[in-house]
Amino acid sequence: MFASVLAGLLLAGCTQGYAQPQAAGDQPAIAGGKTAVPPRPSDVQLASGDPRQSGGVIAAGGADAVYNYGPSVMLDRGQTRMWWCSQYGGAGPAGDDILYAQAQSMDGPFTGPGGGIPAAVFSGAPGQFDGMHTCDPSVLRVGSTYYLYYTGAAGDHALGNSIGLATSPDGIHWTRAAGGRPILGPSHDVHRGNVYGAGQPSVVYLDGWFYLMFTDTTGRAAGWNGAGQFLLRSRDPAFGSGVQALDVGGFVPVTSTAAPRARSIVDGFSADLMWVGALAAFVVAHETDGGTTLTFWTADFTEHPFRPVVLPGPWKEGPGLVRRADGHAPLSSADPCDRVPFDVVRATGLGGAGAPTDLRHFGLDLLGSQACANPGRVAATFDGVTAPSPERTMDLVRAGARVRVDRRVVAVALAGEVLDKAPPALATLPVAARLRPGAEAVQAPDRGFAFVLDDRRRWRVPDGGVVGNNGSTALPVTTAQWDGYPRGSSLVG
Repeated sequence: MFASVLAGLLLAGCTQGYAQPQAAGDQPAIAGGKTAVPPRPSDVQLASGDPRQSGGVIAAGGADAVYNYGPSVMLDRGQTRMWWCSQYGGAGPAGDDILYAQAQSMDGPFTGPGGGIPAAVFSGAPGQFDGMHTCDPSVLRVGSTYYLYYTGAAGDHALGNSIGLATSPDGIHWTRAAGGRPILGPSHDVHRGNVYGAGQPSVVYLDGWFYLMFTDTTGRAAGWNGAGQFLLRSRDPAFGSGVQALDVGGFVPVTSTAAPRARSIVDGFSADLMWVGALAAFVVAHETDGGTTLTFWTADFTEHPFRPVVLPGPWKEGPGLVRRADGHAPLSSADPCDRVPFDVVRATGLGGAGAPTDLRHFGLDLLGSQACANPGRVAATFDGVTAPSPERTMDLVRAGARVRVDRRVVAVALAGEVLDKAPPALATLPVAARLRPGAEAVQAPDRGFAFVLDDRRRWRVPDGGVVGNNGSTALPVTTAQWDGYPRGSSLVG
C-alpha cells in the first residue's frame, strides 16, 4: 500500500498522501459582530514564548495500526478529543480507517471511548466513492452536531481521492451525509505527474460560514508538484448551495465545488486552518524544513497581518492544530488579553509500513496580541466563549454582546469554548438578552430554528437539539412570520 514517494509527489490513495511540501466578494463580519475592529499594521513580528513539546508519543492505534497521522484535535467540553488516519485489520475493508481517542490534556494519554485502545469510528463503505479509504479527518461541532470532513477513495487508482462529509451526535457514531456522495472532487484544471486528486480537508466555522481548505493536485494554481491549499466557503455544511471560492480578487460565487482553483493560499500539502479571534486573523499550519510554519491571513485573505512563526521539531506528515469545537483558536488560560497559544499534533517518525506515525505534541505562545485593547478587540477575542455570569447563570458572547443563558447545558452546546471563570474584560460587553428555560422558539422551512428572547428578537440556533435541551418547543411558522421578527444575531456564530 505504501509505495515510495518520488520527486516530492503525492501518490493516489489516501494512505500515500503524506509527501512533504516544497521547502521554504461578499465578506463576512469578523467574529465579534458589528463592533468595528480597528485596522492593524501588516507583517507584524510577534514575540514568542519558549517552545513546548510532549515527552513522547501521545496516541497510537492498536498492534496492527502501523501508521498514525493526519490528526484533527478538538478541545470540547473539558476533554481533548482526537481523530486521525490509521488502519485496523478488522475494522472494515482493507484500507484507511479513522481512529478516535480522548484525553484530559493534549499530552495524553489518549484512550478510546471505553478507556481502552483508540477505536476505529469510521471506515470505508464498499461500493461507494470511499469504499476503501477514509482518511485525513477534520472535525467540527456546531451546536449539537459534529461534522466530519474526510478524504475518501474507492481504491488506489489515479485521481481517486475526493472529500466526503459525515455527521454525528457525539463524534463517535457517524452517518454519511450528502447521500454518501463526495462533496468535492478534483477540478481537473491541470493534469500533473502528481495524481493524488482532491483531499486533506480542514474546516472552520465562522460567522455562519463553513470555510473548507483542501489539497487539489489538479488545481490551476497548484505548484509543479501539486502542492497548494485552496479555499471554499458556504453556509451549507455539505457545500451543495451558495458556494464561494477564494479567487485573486476575494471570494466569488461559483456554481459548484468543481469550479477552477484560481488561487492557493499556501504552498504545501496536508495543512490545517484555524481562526484566531485574539489576532483577528486566520492561520494556516503547514510543514516546512524547520518544523510547522504558521502563516497568517486577514479575514478577507488580502494580506499577512503577522510574520510567519515556526514551531520547531521533527515531523513526517502535516500538523493538526489544537482547536476549539468551531475550529477557532482556544484562549490562553494564563493571560487571554496578551498571550495566544498555538499547539499542534503531528507525526514524527516512520512506522513498519514506511508511513508516518509517532504522534507528538508541539506548541508555543505568541505574546503581545493586545486582544483586550478596546471593545472591538474584546468582542472578537471572546466571540463564542461562555463563562459564568454574576447571576449564577452563563454568559455567551456573540456579535459583540453577552446573552445570559440560564441552563448551562444550553450555553455549552452553543459555545466554542467554556471558561470556568469570566475574565474581567467580558464586563465591558453589554448584556443584550436573556435565554430562560422554556423560552419561545420557532421553526420555519428553509430557515431552521431560533429562540425569540426577552428582547423579542429572533436569535438563530443550529438545530432542534438545542431547543429541546432548553425545555422549549419550536412553533412551526411560515417564512413570512419568521422574517417578521426583528433579527437578533446567531447564537452559534
